[in-house]
Amino acid sequence: MKKLLKYLKPYRKETVISPLFKFLEAIFDLLVPIVVKLIIDQGIGTGDSGYVGWMCALLCAFAIVGLSCSLVAQYFAARAAVGFSTDLRRDLFAHIGTLSYAETDRAGVSTLITRMTGDIHQIQSAINLTLRLLLRSPIIVFGAMIMAFTVNIRGAWIFAIVIPLLAVVVFSIMLGSKPLYKRVQRNLDHVTSVTRENLGGVRVIRAFRLEKEENDRFQEANNEHNRMQNLVGSISALMNPITLLIVNGGIIVLLLLGGELVNTGDMTQGDVVALTNYMAQILVELVKFANTIFTVNKALASADRVQSVFEIPSGMQTVAETVPLDTEDAVVFRDVALTYHASSETSLSDISFRIPKGATVGIIGSTGSGKTSLVNLIPRFYDATEGTVYVNGRDVRSYCTEELRKQIAVVPQKAVLFTGTVRSNLLWGDENADEETLLSALKTAQALDFVMEKEKGLDTEVLQGGKNFSGGQRQRLTIARALVKKAPLLILDDSSSALDFATDAALRASLSALPYDPTVFIISQRTSSIRHADIILVLEDGRLVGTGTHETLLKDCEVYREIHDSQYKKGGDNA
Repeated sequence: MKKLLKYLKPYRKETVISPLFKFLEAIFDLLVPIVVKLIIDQGIGTGDSGYVGWMCALLCAFAIVGLSCSLVAQYFAARAAVGFSTDLRRDLFAHIGTLSYAETDRAGVSTLITRMTGDIHQIQSAINLTLRLLLRSPIIVFGAMIMAFTVNIRGAWIFAIVIPLLAVVVFSIMLGSKPLYKRVQRNLDHVTSVTRENLGGVRVIRAFRLEKEENDRFQEANNEHNRMQNLVGSISALMNPITLLIVNGGIIVLLLLGGELVNTGDMTQGDVVALTNYMAQILVELVKFANTIFTVNKALASADRVQSVFEIPSGMQTVAETVPLDTEDAVVFRDVALTYHASSETSLSDISFRIPKGATVGIIGSTGSGKTSLVNLIPRFYDATEGTVYVNGRDVRSYCTEELRKQIAVVPQKAVLFTGTVRSNLLWGDENADEETLLSALKTAQALDFVMEKEKGLDTEVLQGGKNFSGGQRQRLTIARALVKKAPLLILDDSSSALDFATDAALRASLSALPYDPTVFIISQRTSSIRHADIILVLEDGRLVGTGTHETLLKDCEVYREIHDSQYKKGGDNA
């Protein structure tokens, strides 16, 4: 938590003003029992109604001033807490953006979402309550004890016993519940993960009629979270009854002792009422303090979790530039291997090839052969565990991430569009692109016709995830977005799988005619999509088993020939 307190520095004024006004409010609250004592002893006791009236007016003035102080404190506490959480969330989001795919996989997407939302909200609530109550409550508790001694020393010794007992109870429960709150948050991560998987795979779940099994899995995670919540709630719930028992016991002793002292003339009736009021104030403040402690406990656990994300170092470390290779090659893989985190097997091994600038490269292989893993090494979404990847003659690790990825446009396997318009999605490729560039990219991606058929054209609304477009339309729009960038390297990761053969052929013809002559990597499951590529890479179980053109691979590569033959009927068109 200490490391996160730097986000409060811009709000120094708020963090001073809020407790200060709470302090003033507490002072006025502590004066109230004294005024009540005076009303009883000097006003009612002597029958002076005028004095009672003035004292009642003074109580009203205290109430108005106290309310004003409270409103000011609430306002500045809210400003500090919301500002803190806004800045923290912004920096956490930015840090997550610097993580490689490997670090994101290791941390877990559902965990990162929970820490961006629920955990930061817990910290925000704790800061708000801390600024408002963490100072006020001790002031009232210890102030009430001090004021009690000014009222009557013989009756005030009860406070000296009650307050230490209350402190022991509060801090014992606080220390005992803190580790349990961490487990609660971990269980919440698991519930979020299961929920995210179910929402993302709802169609698959329904297709295989596994609703009951998935519901059971969610119930198991939810019940464990509920069990832990109940456990920590039960421990925390002990706070109120125990403190009530101690304080009410103190009040009973105070009334018994006060009755005897009033009879002997050592205490006035006003003294008894004042001391009882101070004990009641302690009770109220301890309830508030207990709630604050619970919230702070949760926040401390959440702060540790947020800080642990900040402590994940970015795997994208820049290395010293090595001797550059022949710059005629756009991409070179030299003895490259890749092993994913926590995996016992390599996903890629001993991969070596050279791709000249302007070439079209087809990548094919069975499912799980490592096609996507291979192209993910080029923009450095993952770092190779062995060997070296070169782009334009330079080791990709010698580039800063921004410089490297400016040279590469990627169309991922899953077509993702963002809420907005067709225009705003295309401008992700180049925010300064003019309308002619956007239309040209749509035409090349075979998307111009269906976009311009819409009433608003480029300004057609895009719903979250592009749900108002078909799968093929989403793929063509994501290809157009990449083309707007006009990057020298274009990677299409199975991004035409939803297109029919005619549209796919037209797309490939348009890509080959691009005026800026990019180096194009096309991952496909269909040999028809890559048969005209300059170079075809054939992968099998993470190894490169064939390199060449369509014709040479049909003769020399058994894996490629099997894939090709499986897609054409015997005696069909093999040309």
